[in-house]
Amino acid sequence: MTSGKVFQHAIRVPYAHTDQMRFVYYSHYLEYFEMARSELLREVGLPYAELEERGVFLPVVEAHCEYKTPAHFDDLLMVFSRCDIQGPRLRIAYEVHRDQELIVTGYTVHVCLSPEGKVLRPIPELRKLTELPG
Repeated sequence: MTSGKVFQHAIRVPYAHTDQMRFVYYSHYLEYFEMARSELLREVGLPYAELEERGVFLPVVEAHCEYKTPAHFDDLLMVFSRCDIQGPRLRIAYEVHRDQELIVTGYTVHVCLSPEGKVLRPIPELRKLTELPG
């Protein structure tokens, strides 16, 4: 993961997320990205529900996922995420690790929108997502 503030979120793989080959089904990684994204917003004091109350929506306009090696039932996964803001867009990069092993990388791109669907500038508090501690 490149420079910038890095967030982390732990996930224990439930049995229901595995397929017939006993691997985590590929689409669940996008759910793991969403869970990590919700937590990073919460960590900087901007739970998604509060953003919506303030009239800011962050729909996904692009998603990408690269699978390196499978995860399995009961694996403890750590999702590391980092946000970059460019204009009205947020790009969140993710790395999913099992112990020290990198198993999935990816990113999502979001656009700040009003409830009416108009593009907005990010509210200043969203900059907390990119600020390094200290």
